[in-house]
Amino acid sequence: MYIKEIVIDGFKSYAHRTVINGFDQHFNAITGLNGSGKSNILDAICFLLGITNLSQVRAGNLTELVYKQGQAGVNKASVTIVFNNEDESKSPVGYEQCAEVTVTRQVLLGGKSKYLVNGRVAVVGQVQNLFHSVQLNVNNPHFLIMQGRITKVLNMKPTEILGMVEETAGTRMYEMKKNSALKTIEKKQTKVDEINSILAEEITPKLEKLRNEKQHYLKWSKNNADIERMERFVVASEFLNAQNILTKHNDEISTLQANIASNQNDLASIDKDIDQKEASIKSLSSKISDDFEVRHAKARKNEEKLSKEFVKTTSTYQNCTKVLKIAQQELEAAKATLQETTQSVSEKELEIQNHSDNDITQQEAIDAEREVARLQEEYQNICAGISKGDETLPDQISKALSDSKAADARMKQAKMKFDHLSKELKVGYRHSTYKFNHLDMFLCLFSTVSPNRRQKERLKRSQRQQRPSQRRGIKSSPMWVTCKAVLTK
Repeated sequence: MYIKEIVIDGFKSYAHRTVINGFDQHFNAITGLNGSGKSNILDAICFLLGITNLSQVRAGNLTELVYKQGQAGVNKASVTIVFNNEDESKSPVGYEQCAEVTVTRQVLLGGKSKYLVNGRVAVVGQVQNLFHSVQLNVNNPHFLIMQGRITKVLNMKPTEILGMVEETAGTRMYEMKKNSALKTIEKKQTKVDEINSILAEEITPKLEKLRNEKQHYLKWSKNNADIERMERFVVASEFLNAQNILTKHNDEISTLQANIASNQNDLASIDKDIDQKEASIKSLSSKISDDFEVRHAKARKNEEKLSKEFVKTTSTYQNCTKVLKIAQQELEAAKATLQETTQSVSEKELEIQNHSDNDITQQEAIDAEREVARLQEEYQNICAGISKGDETLPDQISKALSDSKAADARMKQAKMKFDHLSKELKVGYRHSTYKFNHLDMFLCLFSTVSPNRRQKERLKRSQRQQRPSQRRGIKSSPMWVTCKAVLTK
């Protein structure tokens, strides 16, 4: 494998794409004027081969490899080398079937670089393995021999010469791989030790704990399966018992339904009887109310008549008592005047005896005698019971006493009649109340009557019961109060 063509674009002094071809398989030389870019071609080859010591290509970092460091509008540097790979014996591993191998390296402003092998992106390790397989290691210090290094090579020590020979023979690559492999093995061993320690300290106890939990879980699952099986048996037994009870209750329901049907028939007949009884109750209640009203009207008339007689009798009695009191007062006044006249007569007699010689006294004595005679006559008439009228005073007194006794008798008779009528009224009210209560009890025995009908019946009964109470309001009438006041006196 040898270089067939080099393409440089934006690398150092090559601002534009430059293609260099016509390389010989064995020996090549680059000639030109100073500053024409001969060294930059070698630097481009070293850049592509992956040199790490940028001082050998006269740069401090990868950004300095871009043409004028990107100030001229060039943002990247790209170097592409086309290798002739027709000799399969000297071709890199994995590329034996490729006649040409194209390797490209690009570097952007900022130092980011990437490799492309045959137009595909490749990692740095893959490209280094490709070059190492054909004994191309640009990082070997003896890979490039610059000016003034020939004498240094001639004066090398045996170990340095051995290293150069190994590099030339291609065994250096395997030695480096061996060292990197040993380092990798050490790193892996440390990781393995860490993993073993983690296994011994953390994972193994957790595994033991999980094994125990697994055993407990297996026991629990077994017990749970047994419980579920027993629950199924229990549910099956309960279902059978419920089914038996259901069949038994179905028979009882059929009998109860038959009883309900018979009871409904009885209820219908009872409803008919209740309707009939209600009709009879209505007729009886109307008759009772009519009879009671008639009797009440009669009793009321008798009561009014007796009250009038009672008032008349009481007024007569009061007049008689007044007349009697007046007669007694007149009798007492007559007695008083009689005493006064006797006193005056005795006084006049004494005066007459003392003044008998006086004519005037005589005339007065005559007048006094006449007055005494008149008063004596009146006294005698009073004592004999003679008044100015046709009747005597004892007759008037006896008549007043008889009138008062008759008035008392009439008053007692009126009181007895009034008590008798009030008793009759009370008995009639109690009789009607008893009948209404009896009808109420009869209605309560049949509870199948609808609530609306019961409410209507109760309303009617309350209205009927309010009528006697309104009739009993006679006791609070003015006539009743007057009669009661007279009786209490």
